[in-house]
Amino acid sequence: MRQSRCRNSLLFFFFVLAIMALKAGAQADYPFRDPKLGDDARIADLLKRLTLDEKVELMDGHPRIPRLHLVLSDEAEGLHGLALGGPGQWGPRGRQPLPTTTFPQEKGLGETWDPALMKKIGALEGEEARYYYQNPIFDFGGIVVRAPNTDLSRDPRWGRTEESMGEDPYLVGTMSVAFIHGLQGPDPKHWQAASLMKHFLANENENGRTRTSSDFDERLFREYYSVPFRMGFEQGGSRAVMASYNSWNGTPMMIHPILKSVVVNEWGNDGIICTDGGALGLLITDHKTFPDKEHGSAAAVKAGINRFLDEYKPDLAKALKDGLLTEADMDASLKNLLRLHLRLGEMDPPGVGPYAKIGRASNGEVPPWERPSSRQLVRQATDESIVLLKNENRTLPLDREKLKTIAVIGPWTNEVLLDWYSGTPPYSVSIVQGIEEAAKGVKVLSSDGSDVAEAQALARAADVVIVVVGNHPTCNAGWDQCPVPSNGKEDVDRKTIALEQVELVKKIFAVNPHTVEVLRSSFPYAIVWSQQNLPAIVHMTHNSEEEGHGLADVLFGDYSPAGRLNQTWPMGDAQLPPMMDYNIRNGRTYMYAKEKPLYAFGYGLSYTSFTYEGLSLSAPSANAGGKVEVTVKVKNAGTHASDEVVQLYVQHLGSAVERPQIELKGFERVHIEPGAERNVVFELKPHDLAYWDAARHVWRIEKEQVRVLAGGSSDKLPVQATLQIEAAGEYKP
Repeated sequence: MRQSRCRNSLLFFFFVLAIMALKAGAQADYPFRDPKLGDDARIADLLKRLTLDEKVELMDGHPRIPRLHLVLSDEAEGLHGLALGGPGQWGPRGRQPLPTTTFPQEKGLGETWDPALMKKIGALEGEEARYYYQNPIFDFGGIVVRAPNTDLSRDPRWGRTEESMGEDPYLVGTMSVAFIHGLQGPDPKHWQAASLMKHFLANENENGRTRTSSDFDERLFREYYSVPFRMGFEQGGSRAVMASYNSWNGTPMMIHPILKSVVVNEWGNDGIICTDGGALGLLITDHKTFPDKEHGSAAAVKAGINRFLDEYKPDLAKALKDGLLTEADMDASLKNLLRLHLRLGEMDPPGVGPYAKIGRASNGEVPPWERPSSRQLVRQATDESIVLLKNENRTLPLDREKLKTIAVIGPWTNEVLLDWYSGTPPYSVSIVQGIEEAAKGVKVLSSDGSDVAEAQALARAADVVIVVVGNHPTCNAGWDQCPVPSNGKEDVDRKTIALEQVELVKKIFAVNPHTVEVLRSSFPYAIVWSQQNLPAIVHMTHNSEEEGHGLADVLFGDYSPAGRLNQTWPMGDAQLPPMMDYNIRNGRTYMYAKEKPLYAFGYGLSYTSFTYEGLSLSAPSANAGGKVEVTVKVKNAGTHASDEVVQLYVQHLGSAVERPQIELKGFERVHIEPGAERNVVFELKPHDLAYWDAARHVWRIEKEQVRVLAGGSSDKLPVQATLQIEAAGEYKP
């Protein structure tokens, strides 16, 4: 008994020692590591401990201050999956690329019109970023993720159209907000990863992008180009942004006053504002704004820049030494940078926070990209991104029972093509492979189409031909080279939107009228001949590791397509204004287009038919500070269960200023069974209808009538009602 008591006393003693040791280990070695202190106090403590050289160091990627045991995260690309490999070689130098879950291009993700899906994609991407960054085996990457790209694709010739989720600011903003919520997670104080939006602002031409000026008025800045960024900050909670290469109205963006006056002071970005790669040097060589990088770096920091993607350290150090910049200027800028890293938990003691254990499990944790759920999510995203452009006489879906032979013809049908901002997928399913798996006993023939006679012979022998055409996402060429005029990419704008491969399509169609065109492309094409002659056309983007499965799901009817175009597809080059005309009122986008396009914004077909039974308002009028509910009744009048993208638009019937001829104000992707009805409810507030009064620099709500319309495409809006706004007034967010 006595021995037992002694043993228990010793156990209790060691237990107390263990608890004390744990508490001691969890205590902060410096006040800036103490999570119990407020953010301002922690930041102030760290800043006073840093030397001036160390403060310069903090503005670099992945900065380290060894004497304080301080290491801050690097940045990582992540437009459509984390990029730690891929054609851009974003992976660790001298080592194998690191696999990551790889989704369709951002253009394709935008064509899903599905914010709930985008949130899931963001959440998985943020988890993978944490997994690699915190895993001691890899210890690579970063949890500041350069995504989403919230630029607007105002012109289909823009070489980086693939990186934009569309031409409409509300659509792009809504999808961006959802992605940011998923990436950063639900806790406002503890982030899984940080979303760094890019590129601010209006850098939507590649040719001359490092020196050109995007010129447009303050109203277009407020009502169009900046909207997705504002939504990302105010609604999404992003606290990081990249300044673009270009100028706006003659002032380079990385030193533009709006970085502070609008991005920081109005939209609340108390985090990172970084340059684009090499932009500091371009400020001198291309914009010719300063004589040297010493003056340029000083001006950048004063403008709000606190992260350089450039060689800057000796120049910034010299600027401080020469008095072009003060330590107070540095501290003011670094406070915001450090505040973001606090939210990521990088100054907390080890093990603190809800994401501290990701990638550190020793119990055989399955990497996120290897989970069946991750593959299912990619397949869902691929299915949802596919747009059915034409389906005459119910050519699609294909009936396996009636087919003996299918021919798949076109370049790279045995390969999933990756773009510059792609990662390296853990596996990939090509178009041919996907069709072979889904065909279930049907003979599948394939040809890359380079030998036209061979391709025609296969087409003649087949019951149906799937001809795959479109662009190569890296142009299959060097950095600034695109030998095919209709191709484009970063640093190269497209010279035309005409499809050169239409000649292959014509020759295949000539020998087999049962030809389905799959346009696998990063941007719109003027496929007028195909629309006039082929029985069925499907559009999809590149890059998905589930590309072949997703396409086969749609072709064979295992999934009813419901993707919608997020950009107007013109009839041809003649419908496009000059590339450098940034005034969209001159005829750009569905909001100001003067001619009928080939395919309208929001367009996309399904294997069923939907009827719109009515649109009702909860009240016929609203005051400036009120709101009204808009209910749209939709019925699946066909025989296939399918999604429908219900789209809500407005028209101003008596505005004192020029307004868009039609403007998206709400959308929802809903699943409806055959014969069933759904009531889709939107909330519309008068301040959603305000315009920017440039003379007074305020949002102004007008007393006016507004037509509210709904339907499945911007050019097919069968139901409507009129809302009266009762009183005018100013709106202050």
